[in-house]
Amino acid sequence: MSAKSLRVVVAQLNLLVGDIRGNTEKVIAAAQRAKSSLDAQVVLFPELTLCGYPPEDLLLRPSIEKRTRAALKRLQDVVDPALYVVVGYPRYTDEGLFNAAGVIHGGELIAEYYKQSLPNYQVFDEKRYFIAGDQVAIVPMHGVPVALSVCEDIWQSEAVQQAREAGAHLMLNLNASPFHRNKASQRRELLTQRVHQGGFPIIYANLVGGQDELVFDGGSLAMNVDGSEALSAPEFEEGLYPVDYRLDNGHLEAAMPASGRLGMEASVYQALVLGVRDYANKNGFKGVVLGLSGGIDSGLTLAIAVDALGKDRVEAVMMPFRYTSQMSLDDAQAEATALGVAYSVLPIEAMYEAFMTTLREEFVGHERDTTEENLQARCRGVLLMAISNKKGYLVLTTGNKSENAVGYSTLYGDMAGGFNVLKDVPKTLVFALSRYRNSLSPVIPERVITRPPSAELAPDQKDEDSLPPYEELDRILELYVERDFSAHDLIGQGFAEETVRRVVRLVDLNEYKRRQAPVGVRITQRGFGRDRRYPITSGWEAGE
Repeated sequence: MSAKSLRVVVAQLNLLVGDIRGNTEKVIAAAQRAKSSLDAQVVLFPELTLCGYPPEDLLLRPSIEKRTRAALKRLQDVVDPALYVVVGYPRYTDEGLFNAAGVIHGGELIAEYYKQSLPNYQVFDEKRYFIAGDQVAIVPMHGVPVALSVCEDIWQSEAVQQAREAGAHLMLNLNASPFHRNKASQRRELLTQRVHQGGFPIIYANLVGGQDELVFDGGSLAMNVDGSEALSAPEFEEGLYPVDYRLDNGHLEAAMPASGRLGMEASVYQALVLGVRDYANKNGFKGVVLGLSGGIDSGLTLAIAVDALGKDRVEAVMMPFRYTSQMSLDDAQAEATALGVAYSVLPIEAMYEAFMTTLREEFVGHERDTTEENLQARCRGVLLMAISNKKGYLVLTTGNKSENAVGYSTLYGDMAGGFNVLKDVPKTLVFALSRYRNSLSPVIPERVITRPPSAELAPDQKDEDSLPPYEELDRILELYVERDFSAHDLIGQGFAEETVRRVVRLVDLNEYKRRQAPVGVRITQRGFGRDRRYPITSGWEAGE
C-alpha cells in the first residue's frame, strides 16, 4: 500500500438476522483479518450489520436495544484502535429508532450517521420501524473527509448533494440490497450517476446471504468519478476486498483483480443455490427431501439442492401412480444417479385406494373431477412430510411462479413443504436455467427439457390442456403481476381477450393458495409474498 493511500477493506459478510452476539464476533474476526492480512486502515461493513437485515419486528423487542449497546461496547473494547470500523446497527434514541452507521476508532464511537431515505416499497417497509435522519456525517480519516450513507440514500440524490456541499472527498455506503434479475447492472448505472453528481468516489459495501425469501448477492463496488471501477467484488461470496484511495489525486485504485460479472442465468442460478443453502443451514435442517417426478421442475430443484448442500444431504423420492409414464420413471432414476443422491421409489396406489375406499360414501352422486387428481398429489405430500419429520429434513416443493400464479398446484399436495426453490421462477426461465445447469455438467436428461410438461394426474395429460403456452402465459403474468398492466392494457398488447381475462381471473382467485404456500427465493422485482400483498376476499375487477 502506498504511503499516500487510504486503504478501505469492504467486508462482504453473510450475517444471521437476530444473532447480535454472533454477528459482533464475526465483525471482530473480519476486522482483525483485514488489519493483519490486508493492511486495512478502514473496514466497511453492510447495513444493520449487528442485527442482520431485515430484522422485521425483532426491532420492536425491548431487549434489542440492550443487546445492541453491549455489541457496540464490545467492538470499542476489542477492535484494533488504529482501525476505522464502519458498521451498521439500529440506534434507539429519545426521538425514536434510526437505521444507523457508526464509526469506531481509538476505542470510541466517534461518529454516527442516520439513514435519511427509508424505502417503503417492494420488499421494504422501513417506515414501520425507523424515522429518517436529516444530517450529513463527514468523518476525517487520515486526512480524508469521508461521508457516510446507508443503502437507499444512494438511490436518491439528497444525501450525495449534502455530502458534496459539506466538502466530502469520498463516500462510504453501507447496503443490504437484495437480488433480483439485472440488479447488478442497475446498481452500476446508479453509482455512475451519483459519483458524477457528488464529484467524489463511492465505495459500496453490500450484504451477502439468504434470509427467508430474500437473497443478498454481495457484488460490492468502488467507483471513481469518471465511472471506472476500482472494485468489483464477487457475487454470492463472502470475503474481504481492499481498495486504495489515493490522497494525491482523489482516485480509487484496485488492490486486487476485479471479479467477472455473471450472466443472467448464472446469477439467478447462484441466487437459488445460496437461498436454499442458507435457509436449510441457518434453520438447522439436517438435509432436504423432495419429490422427483421425472419432470423439469423437480429435476432443476434437485440440481440446485445438490449444488447448495452436497449430494449426501439430499434425498429424492419418486412416488409413481398408474398415470406415471415409464419415461418419467427412467428420467427420475437418471437424474438421481447423475447427481448421486439417495433415491427411493414409493408407489402411492395403495394409499390412494385406501383414501378412495374411505371416501366412497361421501362421493356417491358426484362425478369424477379434479378431486381425484388432487388426492394423488396429497398422498405424495403426506409421504414427504413423514420423511421430513422422521429424518429432520426440509421438504423442498417444486412449483414454479407460472403455476403458482394461476393456481396450477394442489394445496396440501405438491404445495406441502417448507421451501419452494422455484417459487419466483417463471416456467420459461426454468427451461433456460436447466440448460444453463447442463452446460456445467449434464444432470437433467435432454428429453425432460424438450418434452411437453405434464403433471401426470390423468391419462395423456399436458399442462397446455389447461393453460396457455408458457411463452404466452409468462409474458401475460410478467405484465400483470410485475408491472400492474390491466386486462385492457394486456389486450392492447395483442393478447386474445379470452386468454387475458381467464389468466388474470385465475391470478386473482388463487391468492388464497399463495397465502398458504411455503416461502421461496425471490429473483424478480415482484414476487408473490413480501412484494405483492393482495386481499384474498375481494370484489376487484382487473379490467381497467
